[in-house]
Amino acid sequence: MKKKQQHGGGDCPVPRPPAAAAATGGGPGQGGGLKRRRPLSLLPFLSLRDYGFCMAALLLFCLGSLFYQLNGGPPHFLLDLRHYLGNSTYLDDHGPPPQKVLPFPSQVVYNRVGKCGSRTVVLLLRILSEKHGFNLVTSDIHNKTRLTKNEQMELIKNISTAEQPYLFTRHVHFLNFSRFGGDQPVYINIIRDPVNRFLSNYFFRRFGDWRGEQNHMIRTPSMRQEERYLDINVCILENYPECSNPRLFYIIPYFCGQHPRCREPGEWALERAKLNVNENFLLVGILEELEDVLLLLERFLPHYFKDVLSIYKNPEHRKLGNLTVTVKKTVPSPEAIQILYQRMRYEYEFYYYVKEQFHLLKRKFGLKSHIRKPRPRPEFFIPSPLETEEPIDDEEEDDEKWLEDIYKR
Repeated sequence: MKKKQQHGGGDCPVPRPPAAAAATGGGPGQGGGLKRRRPLSLLPFLSLRDYGFCMAALLLFCLGSLFYQLNGGPPHFLLDLRHYLGNSTYLDDHGPPPQKVLPFPSQVVYNRVGKCGSRTVVLLLRILSEKHGFNLVTSDIHNKTRLTKNEQMELIKNISTAEQPYLFTRHVHFLNFSRFGGDQPVYINIIRDPVNRFLSNYFFRRFGDWRGEQNHMIRTPSMRQEERYLDINVCILENYPECSNPRLFYIIPYFCGQHPRCREPGEWALERAKLNVNENFLLVGILEELEDVLLLLERFLPHYFKDVLSIYKNPEHRKLGNLTVTVKKTVPSPEAIQILYQRMRYEYEFYYYVKEQFHLLKRKFGLKSHIRKPRPRPEFFIPSPLETEEPIDDEEEDDEKWLEDIYKR
């Protein structure tokens, strides 16, 4: 009998003011009142006010979830990585990670940006691939970063059919595997101060590096002598094609992709590059903080990068690294540097965005940025991009000198 009374329209235990009952269009015995009170009878322990609060909270949750999904959210691998990490963080002593099963991506692409430390990293990858048994897939093509649709399809097919686990590396703008029905791999990359990158490339194309005096002849065999010895200040101040846009718009297309608009300096390419960094790249590091980049790669991708820091600091490897330093590199005048800085404003906006994200990631895992404080400058002077930040190293002076040489590439 009690159960029947609880489900009856006139004996519902939920209190209702008389005015509310009149507003429903009848007494407890009328059908309209019964239908209006039926949802409440399912939750006899809630008042009208509590029920309203629950519905409002549910609505806010749904709207928040929808907004998050529309903004992309992190890639599946990053979600798995956060689940692996849980609430723990990496401490400054760089202790071992917790004993769990780390998500393992079997397809990694390093679409390396030219003159951003890529040869140093490739040297490390060759050692690591032998040590850890993954398939390092490299390319001898250095001067074709933009591909036709057919070339994209062919390259993606070749990469996707490589023996897994693999790490593919080549100077190539971002490739959207899912556009051609493939599984999107995990992307990694490293960039550096845009003016420093440009100057390193300018002199490398002319004079090569310490690996051989004739190295530059292989890279630029058709360069005329007057062009090879063109003064950098003349090139910049007199607006030679090599020292003006779109040639200076170099880093962003590596992250924007193969769309023709990715080659045009502007907001569209910049925003698309930022979006791809957020959605497709596990890590985009900063060359000026290379040791921290390697440390995070070792933590995120131990199947590929375990022990990379110990190899990097090995004296024998450092000798090889010194051979990749660009020779006959000179510093342009302050006036020329400021002109470059202004011409590369989109490149710098992207660089500072990536740098901020990288520092946020470091702080999340408990890594401090050991960076020298910049010298004070007059307010009217734009800080020179040539003065890049370098990590403070407590090791011997020779070791620190080697790091400085690496950054001069």
